[in-house]
Amino acid sequence: MAIKAISLELDAYERLKRAKRGNESFSSVVRRASFAPEPSTGASILEETAALYAANKGVSSKTLAYWDAAQKDAAATPRVSPSAWAIACDLRHLFLDRSSA
Repeated sequence: MAIKAISLELDAYERLKRAKRGNESFSSVVRRASFAPEPSTGASILEETAALYAANKGVSSKTLAYWDAAQKDAAATPRVSPSAWAIACDLRHLFLDRSSA
């Protein structure tokens, strides 16, 4: 088995040392560690999409049409149902407009 020497800052070494269980090796600690993926951002999504298109692995025109239709449908559909209070305020507004005419 090949061995690779690494340098750690003192705080990282102490954290790794605290994670050890009994006689467990540092290699075992690193193997069982879980590293969260970086959060997706708009910029990272655009970067990944551009890379896919550059490699001719972009989505099909059928998929793009589906996404466009879904986006238009979502924009046309209210995200929150109107409350009774909002409806009452709208009706009150209509009555006030009629009385001023």
